[in-house]
Amino acid sequence: MESSPLPAIFLGHGSPMNAIGQNRYTEAWQRLGSRTPLPSAILAVSAHWFVSDTALTIGTRPRTIHDFRGFPEALYQVQYPAPGDPELARRVQRLLAPLHVTLDDTWGLDHGTWSVLCHMYPEANVPVVQLSINASQPAQYHFDIGQALAPLRDENVLILGSGNLVHNLRLYDRERTNAAPYDWAAGFERHARELIIANDVGPLIDYDSLGPDARLSIPTPEHYLPLLYVLGSHSGSDVVSFPIEGIEGRSISMLAVHVGGDTHGAMT
Repeated sequence: MESSPLPAIFLGHGSPMNAIGQNRYTEAWQRLGSRTPLPSAILAVSAHWFVSDTALTIGTRPRTIHDFRGFPEALYQVQYPAPGDPELARRVQRLLAPLHVTLDDTWGLDHGTWSVLCHMYPEANVPVVQLSINASQPAQYHFDIGQALAPLRDENVLILGSGNLVHNLRLYDRERTNAAPYDWAAGFERHARELIIANDVGPLIDYDSLGPDARLSIPTPEHYLPLLYVLGSHSGSDVVSFPIEGIEGRSISMLAVHVGGDTHGAMT
């Protein structure tokens, strides 16, 4: 009996403090990890490796990168010692040919990756390769890469995108983190969900066409683009679900998008 393809998952990662916190999001990430068949490796696309290159980590022991400032010392002490997987990196490089893809031995795992994986796979026993987001390329490029990576799901590789569907730090309400979201944030998230369910990816790729709510929700693209890699890996028959929901500080969506597989219903 053939095994089913692994899902592809987009997670809203929110604050780095979630790495050492215990809340409804981190608990949902834990449950998601326990309900997903154990992958042989993870290919992670994080908002926080946003550079003018398409690159893959090639190291066998990727370092834990603390790419933030002004947080408690305990957060800087976190280490996520998952091994790398050079073989997977080279497999991805072949899948993306003839695109030029750099094999990078200097980057490691940034907090967009390890802050969620430390809850999903706390033993750090699954190899992880990070794929950069090429800041010089349009949204269609990132969706196309997701399509090219889809075969990995049949090879027991978990494609993981980490960002936030809505990410406007300038308007984040630090005094009322649990207040009702801004109308534009809730409206854009609702519209995006409808498009995702309908597998109507054109407007999601051309997100500037979605109007002022989209422009407020995506003032810069790096937290949104990981979603396109996950949507690109959709097989056409995959069931899509949203196992984690919530908008923090009125302007940061914690929505998770689960493509394929079964999450046994919502987790938050």
